[in-house]
Amino acid sequence: MTHGPTRRTILLATGAAALTAGCSEYGDESSSSSVSAGSPGQELATTADIPVGGGTIFKDEQVVVTQPKEGEFKAFTSICTHQQCPVANVEGGTINCTCHGSKFNITDGSVAHPPATRPLAEKKITVAGNSIRLA
Repeated sequence: MTHGPTRRTILLATGAAALTAGCSEYGDESSSSSVSAGSPGQELATTADIPVGGGTIFKDEQVVVTQPKEGEFKAFTSICTHQQCPVANVEGGTINCTCHGSKFNITDGSVAHPPATRPLAEKKITVAGNSIRLA
């Protein structure tokens, strides 16, 4: 006579599978996104759309454009380097990821507040007249 799995064995296996699935939703800090974002030459915004001392997130293009000082525009990936969540907002001089609380400086993308340990990657943009485009 053979015995099937016990209730405890089934519960443990189900719990382990659920934990594994839940933990695999986010990558680790060393993983990189293979999603192609934005096309070179694509217009993102006008200079008037980006507030001085702040920035604007372009979700579809996975880019955040900031204006640290009047007339100075910077662009970074909008994907947090901690666990690849999209950043949520730009305020108080930082680009903020609300998934785990990471913050990045609008001037250079460096980490202003952990848990992220790596800066946001810089994106190339061109500013011609009042048009901001991906380079």
